[in-house]
Amino acid sequence: MIEAPHYTAAGARRPTGFALPAEYFDGTVNEPVLHQAVRAFLNNQRQGTAQTKTRSFVSGGNQKPWKQKGTGRARQGSTRAPHWRGGGIVFGPQPRDYSTGLPRKVRQLARRSALNARARETGLHVIERLAFPAPRTKQLAELLAKLGVDDRKVLVLTATHNPNAYLSGRNLPDVQVMRWADASAYDVLWAEALVVEEGAITGVVPEGEASVVEAKAPAPKKRAGKAAAAAKPKRAAPKPKTRAKAKAAKKPSAKGAAKKPAPKKKKGE
Repeated sequence: MIEAPHYTAAGARRPTGFALPAEYFDGTVNEPVLHQAVRAFLNNQRQGTAQTKTRSFVSGGNQKPWKQKGTGRARQGSTRAPHWRGGGIVFGPQPRDYSTGLPRKVRQLARRSALNARARETGLHVIERLAFPAPRTKQLAELLAKLGVDDRKVLVLTATHNPNAYLSGRNLPDVQVMRWADASAYDVLWAEALVVEEGAITGVVPEGEASVVEAKAPAPKKRAGKAAAAAKPKRAAPKPKTRAKAKAAKKPSAKGAAKKPAPKKKKGE
């Protein structure tokens, strides 16, 4: 069983080491798989946008530089041919996709091999927790100095998403902070020392830890116009008319019928 140095949250070393689980740390390092994982990662970082102009894209060269016969020189059809200065490029780079895929089990094996390589070199340090109540770069730098890894490239792996720890290490040039589940084989091999949170390896995160509680976004403020409109009392809806009142409203009144003028008689009636 492989053991790693164990530290408290303050950076004090415990007398006993931390027993690493055999699920991830079995001591085997598969170098060919590591090579495949690193090459695939570097290939996926390439943009593949390099492009040179062939003779069809170079401007000019629309006419023959001289006539076909009688000059004593070799026949030429265009000044933008590849053998002319300023002409097109024959086998230059063209846009292409360099993305390289790996099977899921190969990626997992490469990740385990990288972790075993760092644990075998005593480059893995287990810390009880990373408790940062607020982003503090100085606090993280002091913690790494207590662990003795401040002069090396360090990868800090947290159990869960820890925005305060990430912001604390963002301004340090040789420090990278990410979740345990997001670290790839290339990330582990890039670092010379690993600082892993205990809950990331055991899978048990204590409740109420500062590293687990994520910063909640503040509630959006209401606009003054909307607040004032909400404060105004709403008008009462008009009461529905009853059937009797509706019928009475439809029937013409007797006074209105008496006031109507009589129709005029036509001539001859």
